[in-house]
Amino acid sequence: MKKTGCALLFLFLALCASVFFNLLFMTLLGAGEAESVATSGWRSQLQEVTLEDGARGAGKIAVIPVQGVIHTQEQSEWGTSMVDDIKKALRAAAEDDDVKAVVMAVDSPGGEVTASDIIYNEILKVRAEKPVVVSMSSLGASGAYYLACASDWIVANPTTFTGSIGVIIQSLNYEQLFGKVGLDSVVFKSGKFKDMLSGSRAMTPEEKAYIEGMVQQVYGRFLDIVANARKLPAGQLRDGLADGRILTGKDAKEAGLIDQTGYIEDAYDKAREMAGAAEAGVIRYEPGLNFGRVLRYLGAGANSKVELQLGAMPAFRLQPGRAYLLPEFYAW
Repeated sequence: MKKTGCALLFLFLALCASVFFNLLFMTLLGAGEAESVATSGWRSQLQEVTLEDGARGAGKIAVIPVQGVIHTQEQSEWGTSMVDDIKKALRAAAEDDDVKAVVMAVDSPGGEVTASDIIYNEILKVRAEKPVVVSMSSLGASGAYYLACASDWIVANPTTFTGSIGVIIQSLNYEQLFGKVGLDSVVFKSGKFKDMLSGSRAMTPEEKAYIEGMVQQVYGRFLDIVANARKLPAGQLRDGLADGRILTGKDAKEAGLIDQTGYIEDAYDKAREMAGAAEAGVIRYEPGLNFGRVLRYLGAGANSKVELQLGAMPAFRLQPGRAYLLPEFYAW
């Protein structure tokens, strides 16, 4: 009887704890939903973190980070791709009348062509309504520089690596390895170009010319964007700086690829100046509390794993067949 009583007491306490935590959880969700109701549109999905206080009624500068390789392949903590997250934050800043200007905090080597172009286009939309300043940290190269050209002003640290104006597509050829292990690839295709990036055989001269034409087409768009944004002759760029080379922030300033060397605080000041809001505060967007996000965290915890990586390898593996705006040292 004594053991049965203890078991019943334990079950009762467990039930009470479960009810308590469920009520607490629902209260937090309700608070998040109440905040969503108080705002509208894209802003309802975000919460703001204050980085610098401003004068009452002076407005605010919204900081939107662009960090890491720019791509659409993986989900972020907000449950969407990196590109979708940046679009969401940009649209939230655009629809908020209290946001006087936007600072894009860039620390990226670049990434997928289309992903970079989507963000570029989204920045142009915001720029039509309010000033946009880009601040580059350690890296602001290739695709990151591509999207920076949509802004009104570019600030980079003197030691920032930027530039790398170029396009790369790569594939892996394992034809000789197949021969050594006794494997052969059998392909049935509807057209001669259908398997042109297959690693099981060498590319034909016609295939190489076709891929090179695609690369040059995307490169031409990149070149035109830089030339128009920086007021530099496209021919001069093609024969000089736009050959894929990396530049430091100091050299980029001398070459006219950026407007100013400095730090993130200098970008805040420039944004305030351009917006005519000298006493504006500075905020950063973060994901708001929602049920889906909680479930993703729980799922991540249940499937957590430890990985050991040996050697110095890039943080992102290029996918065969995708075009990238990336420096050569990221081409892995």
